[in-house]
Amino acid sequence: MSDRHPLDPVLNRLVAARRRLRRIERRELSEFRRWIQNTTNLLHVSVVVVVPVLLAVVTSLSNRIQVLSFLLFPPLAAGTYTLFSDPEGRYANPIRFVASLTAGAVCGLASYSAVAAAYGGIPVGVIRPESAALAVFLTGIVTWAGRIESPSAFSTALLALVTGEVDPVIYVVSIALASSFVAAVFWVWRGRFYERRAEYLYETVRGDDHVLVPMYGEAADRAAFFGARLAAAHEAGKVVLLELVSETDSPADDETGVDVTVPTASGVADGSERFSINLSASDDTDRSVPPETAEVVARLEQQAAAIRTEVGVPVEVAVVAGPPVGATLQAAREANCDLVVMPHEVGDDAQSAYLRGIFGGPIDAVAFRSRSERRRWRRVLVLVARPGDTAHGMIDFATRQAGTGTVSVTTCIDDESERRRAETRLEHLVETADGNVETRVARTSVGAFVDANAGSYDLLVVGSSGERSPASRLVSPPTFGRLEEFDCDVAVFNRGIP
Repeated sequence: MSDRHPLDPVLNRLVAARRRLRRIERRELSEFRRWIQNTTNLLHVSVVVVVPVLLAVVTSLSNRIQVLSFLLFPPLAAGTYTLFSDPEGRYANPIRFVASLTAGAVCGLASYSAVAAAYGGIPVGVIRPESAALAVFLTGIVTWAGRIESPSAFSTALLALVTGEVDPVIYVVSIALASSFVAAVFWVWRGRFYERRAEYLYETVRGDDHVLVPMYGEAADRAAFFGARLAAAHEAGKVVLLELVSETDSPADDETGVDVTVPTASGVADGSERFSINLSASDDTDRSVPPETAEVVARLEQQAAAIRTEVGVPVEVAVVAGPPVGATLQAAREANCDLVVMPHEVGDDAQSAYLRGIFGGPIDAVAFRSRSERRRWRRVLVLVARPGDTAHGMIDFATRQAGTGTVSVTTCIDDESERRRAETRLEHLVETADGNVETRVARTSVGAFVDANAGSYDLLVVGSSGERSPASRLVSPPTFGRLEEFDCDVAVFNRGIP
């Protein structure tokens, strides 16, 4: 007789459906987070959300406080849009915003009063041409002399001439009060959120500080130092040096189930769900570890000691048996690592297959190709094609590596008409970056620019993404072999798939 309940299949389908919905929800949330990391998208969202809310609040206040005139809304809406759409621009100064709108209203009031006195009064609903001309003239002179020029000032000046039954003085007070409220909100928003958006939005700035480095190939030691420099930029950073071994070299299944907690962090694990046996060079426990594995651990510990001494970052070591890609991703999860730095040699098919497997996983990854014995990278060239999380990640990694050195963030354009937009994109990208960062817009192809300039830098950072940007096509098969032509070290950054 079966022990299965008749409702078990239904419950199983419901559980499976719930899991799929949660996966979709996480994926959509991740996609939105990456979309909002584009500064242009963030500003559009801010304008769409914040400006209507602010005007709704001002409208509510105007209904309760009679001193606030409804005539303030057109210039206030235009000025508010100017503030939030370009928070680092020429007109994005809270004091200038309030002063210019108020000065415009005062100039309009002065013009209205002067013309009314000259004509013995102005009928309601009538606008004298002299009033309009004088209001604009005075506004231009006052805002120019006070260096508070703003387009919205001319709006408040002209609207002062059509106040109708509203006292012009009340209109001026309304402008001053409402603009002060908007300026205060903008000042808080810019200082507490926009200028600190890297902390809230850019994942690599907050994370990618626990770095896993698979130790294979001739450049493994340089890749380990590269990963260590990235981790050392964050206080909570650490490095895990990982050795992949064949399953015949790993401890037997009954031995890998042992869990020995020790102060240091050497590790041996299999590629299954158990990441279980921790070893310490000072531990006298009988581990029954094969000699080959013990030699690997000793070699990793020697490399770890060199990194601890030179870079000053905590280093753990681990030996893992199992399928290379699956074992690496499992080791990263078990060691709580959020970045994999892989040494890569051009022309090695096995390494290329391994790289593609890690790049297709959920963890951020860097393929590092070394052309020198360098362990410090002071001059870094970053190639970006478009704004987004990948670009921010590359710039963040470049500034971590350069330290007090120089980072050059560059984009290539095809036509001179694209230069202004490209400069704006780069400006938004580097606003939150620390260190000595410069921007360059080159009117040439990506390949030609790299050929001409790579030799002047220690490190070239490019992105590898599914968006197929020119930079990613440059470093993805079959053109990945072109990296061998460059004279500097190369780091290819890939965002994990959520």
